[in-house]
Amino acid sequence: MTKRIELVAPAGSFPALRKAVDSGADAVYFGFRDATNARNFPGLNFDNTTAGDAVAYAHRHGCKIMLALNTYPQPASWSSWTRAVDRAAELGVDALILADTGLLQYAHEQYPDLRLHLSVQGSATTHEAIAFYRDQFAIQRVVLPRVLSFSQVKRIIEKTDVEIETFAFGSLCVMAEGRCYLSSYVTGESPNTCGACSPAKSVQWHETPQGREVRLNGVLIDRYQSGESAGYPVLCKGRFVIDDEPGYAIEEPTSLSVLDILPQLVRSGVSAIKIEGRQRSPAYVGQVVSVLRQALDAAQQDPESYRVRDAWVQQLDKLAEGSTHTLGALDRQWQ
Repeated sequence: MTKRIELVAPAGSFPALRKAVDSGADAVYFGFRDATNARNFPGLNFDNTTAGDAVAYAHRHGCKIMLALNTYPQPASWSSWTRAVDRAAELGVDALILADTGLLQYAHEQYPDLRLHLSVQGSATTHEAIAFYRDQFAIQRVVLPRVLSFSQVKRIIEKTDVEIETFAFGSLCVMAEGRCYLSSYVTGESPNTCGACSPAKSVQWHETPQGREVRLNGVLIDRYQSGESAGYPVLCKGRFVIDDEPGYAIEEPTSLSVLDILPQLVRSGVSAIKIEGRQRSPAYVGQVVSVLRQALDAAQQDPESYRVRDAWVQQLDKLAEGSTHTLGALDRQWQ
């Protein structure tokens, strides 16, 4: 028998958290309602009261709960991030997900018994980098960036005693997380500090004779025709005219899905698989958790006879960006 792999689900609101727990997640992750987390959107996340309710609900149902403090503090606002660490410790969360080395040092020194995970925003892509975070801050888990091939993931697992968590479903990022400058180039605010790839105050929608236009800080990044679905606007997934042809210049909308390689992930020794999407609806969270719960249980029970069910693929593709899925960098054969 292989060790049980945790299914980690997002919670951008209390209803989403409840859906994640009730649908079979082993752990949920959430953020405070401020710039200390990388999904700092209006109407999302948790204040002091709802954060306490979230911890209580998860623990009452035997589910772990983790807090994402995964943006990078700036000198003038350092105390906001340290207060967030203090609040997390008081709430009794099961782990903190951190990226900034200074904040990792603070959490490690002030709360040595609090479990620390390195966020994907930390961009640790080698076992040597992971060893540094383990030795300096006693991290117990690393969330790997979505730029690694499966062979690279396996090599890292083979060479570290730190738990490895990989993404299983959700939006992809063309950058090494924590190193994106696209949004700050256009808006003047970095997603690594303000917590949003496209700050809401910089997004403008306009109905025009040519279609529905969306601009980011005045820069036209896409135009949608009548009946065409429009996702949340980010520069990397915008459409631009190149050589007189409009199209996706950097990345086409699609979602990561690891259904096809779950048995390989089970055999690799990965400790957890993670669903992206704290900005998503409770219905989205519940449906994705339900499908991945079934698939992961099947893959762990008998990896050799595991088969992807058509119903799983159909359900997840309905929720995927562009209604399509990919293995992304995991499928690179040359690495």
